[in-house]
Amino acid sequence: MEATIEVRELRKRFGAVTAVDGLSFRVEPGQVTGFVGPNGAGKSTTLRILLGLDRADGGAALIGGCPYAELRTPLLAVGALLDAAAVHPGRRGRDHLLWMAHSHRIPVRRVDEVLDLVGLGAAARRRAGGYSLGMRQRLGIAAALLGDPPVLLFDEPVNGLDPEGVRWIRGTLKALADEGRAVLVSSHLMSELEDTADHLVVIGRGRVVADTSVRELLAAASGDRVEVRTGERARAMTVLTAAGASVAATGRDTLTVARLDAERVAGLLGGAGVAFSGVAAHRATLEEAYMELTRGTARFAADAAPGGARDGEGGPR
Repeated sequence: MEATIEVRELRKRFGAVTAVDGLSFRVEPGQVTGFVGPNGAGKSTTLRILLGLDRADGGAALIGGCPYAELRTPLLAVGALLDAAAVHPGRRGRDHLLWMAHSHRIPVRRVDEVLDLVGLGAAARRRAGGYSLGMRQRLGIAAALLGDPPVLLFDEPVNGLDPEGVRWIRGTLKALADEGRAVLVSSHLMSELEDTADHLVVIGRGRVVADTSVRELLAAASGDRVEVRTGERARAMTVLTAAGASVAATGRDTLTVARLDAERVAGLLGGAGVAFSGVAAHRATLEEAYMELTRGTARFAADAAPGGARDGEGGPR
């Protein structure tokens, strides 16, 4: 089976609200693709349609070239974690995986392999109702990996994980992609995706805002800005502005400069006798790049005043 995820002109409405509006993107094998957007952007709806949990009003959502409903052995084709709480609290962790394995004739030894892989070997015979959120998250990841599928979908996989667990999931996602799998990760933690994702699909109001590599997005967001640290801020601003730069004071002893590169800024300051302790090209964070891209695309926004409606309340998923 081809290790791909493809969404073509996908559409979905909930009553009067259009949750997904002509969405198209493709997740290639061999890389981790981040799937991001503001609350109500349509991320969860898209994932649910891909997994056959919601029905699209139009377009196509394909796993390995097929709709989920046409997959003869879905656990062997795609693994997914959408909700870590989706396990009966009275069932032991190992038993939860065993019934899934039996449904697809997956050997019992594979159950123990994935439990050890996610670090739950010692807790396998405890009831899931006694698991912490992080342990339930690990059990969900084990379930996604059970059939050794070529396609993987994860919704907020770091939820509830401690720092060691966060490091582990980063390495695991990268390793799975390196094996040639298509890995789609929906997350609102840009810092995690910056360290993990190779590619990003950014959506807003059910439409694609950007479909690009993380490297290209960061380069575009960084632009030609330069950060300067100097105790002579006023003199530095005068010199640089006279040379055609756009200069903004960003701290008591820091400036952000646009329209001049770092080498030119250093040369101008040095030539004018302005003391400075640092000149460096600005590197945007993934969060900065994301906020710039999605400005104005949020369907829901929290009220600034106390008591306002919470972000995303009552809207499409």
